[in-house]
Amino acid sequence: MEWILYIVCLIVGLAAGGFVGYRLRQQHYQQEMGNLEAMRTRLLEEAEKQARDMVLNGKDEALKLRREVESELNQRTQQLRREEERIQGRREQLDARQEKIDRREQVQNKRQSTMDKRWGELEKLESQHREELERVASLSTEEARAILLEQVAGETRQDMARVIREEEMLAKEEADRRARHIITTAIQRLASEQVAELTTTTLEIPSDELKGRIIGRGGRNIKLFEQKAEVDVIVDDTPEMITISSFNPIRRETAARAMHRLVADGRIHPARIEELLEKARKEVEDIMKEKAEAAVYEAEVPTLHPELMKLLGRLYFRTSYGQNQLGHAVEVAKLASLLASELGANAEIARLGGLLHDIGKAVDFEVEGTHATLGAELARRYGVSDAVVNCIESHHHEAEAQTMEAVIVEAADAISGARPGARRESLEHYIKRIRTLEDVARSFKGVEESYAIQAGREIRLIVRPGEVDDLDAVRLSRDVARKIEESMEYPGQIKVTVIRETRAVEYAK
Repeated sequence: MEWILYIVCLIVGLAAGGFVGYRLRQQHYQQEMGNLEAMRTRLLEEAEKQARDMVLNGKDEALKLRREVESELNQRTQQLRREEERIQGRREQLDARQEKIDRREQVQNKRQSTMDKRWGELEKLESQHREELERVASLSTEEARAILLEQVAGETRQDMARVIREEEMLAKEEADRRARHIITTAIQRLASEQVAELTTTTLEIPSDELKGRIIGRGGRNIKLFEQKAEVDVIVDDTPEMITISSFNPIRRETAARAMHRLVADGRIHPARIEELLEKARKEVEDIMKEKAEAAVYEAEVPTLHPELMKLLGRLYFRTSYGQNQLGHAVEVAKLASLLASELGANAEIARLGGLLHDIGKAVDFEVEGTHATLGAELARRYGVSDAVVNCIESHHHEAEAQTMEAVIVEAADAISGARPGARRESLEHYIKRIRTLEDVARSFKGVEESYAIQAGREIRLIVRPGEVDDLDAVRLSRDVARKIEESMEYPGQIKVTVIRETRAVEYAK
């Protein structure tokens, strides 16, 4: 029974607990529903408030936008109105201009009509005057035209000569100015000393007693010396002086050095002569090699063929008018390089061409031919480029210059030989050159007198004005200059000036 009672109590308790829980849940649900309803009411109120605010703001924005649009439309309208007024003003101005143009055209038409009428009257008057002139002068129109053309031709010829002379003067002044600038710049960048002769053929001896030793018994010493050295030894009455003569400068230098040592030593016999000559030859060869290497280094030229180096060294003992040929070659190389740099040419070709331009003078006393031709053949034989060969063979106009570098080498050669202190000239040769220059000028027709001035740097010709007019004077100067170039050899350049003077003389009585 207790067990059943326990179960009944448990069921009753469960039922009471379930009912109480149900009521609690129902109360909680109703409370939640109330909260939700209150929240819903609050949200609706907030939404309505926000909607009212948005409507008010939208109205304000719309009103503001409308005002801006209306303001912009007003501005556009005013701008269009002003543009329309400006266009209207331009249209009125164009109409006024068109009216003025129309009035001018009318005036021009009237003037043209008047001018046509007057032109017809002038033609009629010209025809009458022509007939009257032909009647008075007894000349036809063709004859008068021929006379007029002859007069005009004479005047035109004088004008042509004047214009040609003026243009030539302007061109020459400009060319001289540019040439002076380029040459002055090149010379200023190259400071060279004045050259002097480095070899000698005359030796001083302590006393005349040594002349007997030099000659030897029966002349054996001097004969052996001349045979081995291949020179001529001149022992004359000149006190304390002997002379060594030879066309070969190398042999002459070798003999001079050997003779100097023989005289200083005093022991002069055949064995000693041969010994000292051999030493002198080796010494000269060493000097030539050393000088050639120094010249190549100073001229800034790449290494040359060994045979060309030997020939270049021989130029150290060769002179021209007192100017040492090796020093002259180095100077020409430097000048040619500087001129080429100023003119935009190839400085390397100009430098090498300037150094080798006189290489033929190392053998021209042994081989027949000019030094320019021989030098070109030697350079070509030892693999020098054609451009450099052309510089060598054309620097004395024996071949045509094919490149700018060849012309530059020719100019550098003239500058080196013509600068003060570079060369000296004998009095006899100078007088002969001056006389030849004057004779060449006097050989032309119409030349009355010719005078060489400025040490032969300029020749002035006085012509007969009746035989030579202004145009002929221009031609004469060119012809004389061309003949001087073809028939004479001279350093630098020669200026040819033709003087034509007309004098009108009358006496008042």
